[in-house]
Amino acid sequence: MKNRIFVYFIGLVLIPALSCSHSKNKNDLMGEKNRVLQEGDGSISLKLEDAACYSDALNPSHNTAEWKMVISRPGRFKVWLSSATRDTMDLHYANSVKISLLDNELEINPACDKIFPNSGEYPSSYFRADSYMGSFFVSEPGEYHIQVISEKVTAKNTSVQNNSRVEDTMLKSVILTPLVR
Repeated sequence: MKNRIFVYFIGLVLIPALSCSHSKNKNDLMGEKNRVLQEGDGSISLKLEDAACYSDALNPSHNTAEWKMVISRPGRFKVWLSSATRDTMDLHYANSVKISLLDNELEINPACDKIFPNSGEYPSSYFRADSYMGSFFVSEPGEYHIQVISEKVTAKNTSVQNNSRVEDTMLKSVILTPLVR
């Protein structure tokens, strides 16, 4: 009987310890290295490569990228989705893209609102295409979580080499720019 109680007690101690370890790893994904600070001009650039990414193999339209961002100067921000594309007429997003901040969500089918040829950020066969998503209002300085849901979000462990076809469009970043009067 004492052995059963001991095994039960060890199980109660080990299971929470292991799950805390797992949640610690998740927190590390969203830890200091994933914290993005507001630039001097008030803008915030959230690169997909710096996000904590989650992939849904059954439904890629639920793939998610998350960042922690620190806003030192609150206000209204225009939200832009930046993509690398080969086709400046159609970005080839199969589903709408959702961006959530606080209790607000923007959802659109990205379009080529701004085109930057030869931006130098992407391979020469791609153009940078920015899509206007809308705007968010942040009333106080602080640390905030922002989330993007799109089939174009790919986990870091999914490399281009593993993908047999070359993507026409790749989601690269979310850019917040302060709205000034």
